[in-house]
Amino acid sequence: MSDTIRLTGTTVDAPDALALARFYAEITGGEVVGDARWAAVTGPNGEVAFQQAPDYRAPEWPDGAIPMQLHLDFLVDDLEATGARVLAAGAKRLDHQPNADHCIVYADPAGHPFCLSMWDSDDAIAGVRNA
Repeated sequence: MSDTIRLTGTTVDAPDALALARFYAEITGGEVVGDARWAAVTGPNGEVAFQQAPDYRAPEWPDGAIPMQLHLDFLVDDLEATGARVLAAGAKRLDHQPNADHCIVYADPAGHPFCLSMWDSDDAIAGVRNA
């Protein structure tokens, strides 16, 4: 035994965990396991899980009565091509785009904002450190 803590995943509230997992599997090429109560998408670059929240209310972007608690970032090579894919899968492009030069914000079918970004997390962290 040790006192090591490993970050292994993120679980997101949803009205239907399986439906939302299927959306993310479609846009990432991942595989879905689970049911409407709890489901996960697994793929070669990570995993994200979803849990049913009976009183789920979608966040309002960029601010509103229901704040965004988290968003998912996806590294892409082509914002236009991947944007078309997520729209076809059921996403909605949001009006407020604070970083449209390298990042486009969408909402998944449950209303969670997520970003398609040309910056990976190393780029974002370096940008903050150099600011």
